Amino acid sequence: MIFNSVEFLIFLAVTYLLYRILPFRGQNLLLLVASYVFYGWWDERFLFLIVLSTVIDFCCGLMIDKGQLSRHERWFPSGYLLLAAFCFVTVQWNAIKFTIQPFALSVQWSQLLPTALSGWLVVLGMFGVVALANFLYPRLASFDVHKRRTLFLFISIFSNLGILGFFKYFNFFIDSAEATIQTLGMQAEFWHLDIVLPVGISFYTFQTMSYTIDIYRRQMQATNRFLDFALFVSFFPQLVAGPIERASKLLPCLLQPRQISFDQSTRGMFLILFGFFKKVAVADSLAISVNAIYETQGVVSWLDVVLATFLFAGQIYGDFSGYSDIARGVSKLFGVELMVNFNLPYFSKNPSEFWRRWHISLSTWLRDYLYIPLGGNRHGERRTYKNLMTTMVLGGLWHGAAWNFVLWGFYHGILLCVHRVFTTKFKRKSKVTKNQGFLGSFVAILFFFMVTCYGWLLFRANSLTQVISFTQILIFDFGNLALNMPRPTFSGLLGLPLLMSYELIEYYAGSQYFYRRSPAMMRGLLYAALTILIVMGTSNEPAQFIYFQF
Repeated sequence: MIFNSVEFLIFLAVTYLLYRILPFRGQNLLLLVASYVFYGWWDERFLFLIVLSTVIDFCCGLMIDKGQLSRHERWFPSGYLLLAAFCFVTVQWNAIKFTIQPFALSVQWSQLLPTALSGWLVVLGMFGVVALANFLYPRLASFDVHKRRTLFLFISIFSNLGILGFFKYFNFFIDSAEATIQTLGMQAEFWHLDIVLPVGISFYTFQTMSYTIDIYRRQMQATNRFLDFALFVSFFPQLVAGPIERASKLLPCLLQPRQISFDQSTRGMFLILFGFFKKVAVADSLAISVNAIYETQGVVSWLDVVLATFLFAGQIYGDFSGYSDIARGVSKLFGVELMVNFNLPYFSKNPSEFWRRWHISLSTWLRDYLYIPLGGNRHGERRTYKNLMTTMVLGGLWHGAAWNFVLWGFYHGILLCVHRVFTTKFKRKSKVTKNQGFLGSFVAILFFFMVTCYGWLLFRANSLTQVISFTQILIFDFGNLALNMPRPTFSGLLGLPLLMSYELIEYYAGSQYFYRRSPAMMRGLLYAALTILIVMGTSNEPAQFIYFQF
């Protein structure tokens, strides 16, 4: 289920109405069920992976924090995992047909349970794992504190990264080792697995890992409320594309009753409206032009590459920040505050500022759980540059199993290192740039935007061959103004300047809520313009959110 669909709007309306009439405990249970329905809309089998991560990190968190599990804390998650294995791996939910017009529900009972052994083997395997874990529990609980805490942190990290690595990177590493495999007299294709990447697996994996790491660091205490923890892992507004929330912030909000104010709801509605505008009116319109160049097999010019790359910068920002806006807006309707994930990133003057403004939840996660543990900037300049490069390359690999993402991360690592060299060696000059006027700021922003756009070329390219080809065009075909790229639709042609103007005003106003200080008539015109452009944007070919693939 995607945000820009009729199914989601119906799903949201029903969930919200039920939420407002239920007591607190019922609200949390409703949100958990709704989150499973939302995620299972793509493929219910992926829900088993979410439950598996949930059970592992819930138990590991308690063992790290308290060193023991009560009978309920052991048997309830065990039963929950086995039930999930049965419901999401063996039951064929597509045998249940539901239609709204006309309203009908039918079940093909003969197809509800499969005859193949694969699903039942998963259930049997999970039964064995659960039995073994409960058998080993007394011995593991008897370990000394340090050994026990380290062991269960390792189990949590190894399990999460193991699941992520298997589903996301297995085929990538097989392709990368193809030459070695062939020298052994085997074909790489033999080792390929027909694996469908679970939607949003990178996001919820990092979110659950931060829970056990924070407990290990004694920055928070483990919760013994399993269903509330399961809701933290699967909370549907931010489940598949972030923001990547920290347990220390989101979990307390889910563990206690929430108060929903009128002001919070109105801000949420505006975020939803603005997010749909970014996605439907702007991003999906620009995608038509971008795809025409990056997906073509024909000849492209210098102007084609430049314009398509600039438009992709707008597309990916509208697409990803639009998702984050909708996620934050929907969460506000339920009384839950999510972190700001984008803060005018294209107004950045340098790479360090860019990563404080772009995908903030990921950049801060990488900083706190990778860069700083590696040593940060505490062990000399050479080690600092090494840590920066390692963090950014792994951050690039997080985005996808392809070498262009690794190259993109390497590119941004180089930018951060060069910027650090500049600010370290030329501190006097850097102080001057901090006091630069309007013209200096404009030049710095424009220059870094162009630098960022080349990074987007690396990110968007379909292969390393296309990276090389387009880079050669930029260098050796400079000034070729032949234009083969189709123009965006009217929603994009009108929406992109409106988005740029809105964010320019926000930048100088210094607040994302500046519009609330505007006269009622101005706000009404803004709402009307956004709504009209969204309606115009519905004529664009609907596109899945870009970051769903990560």
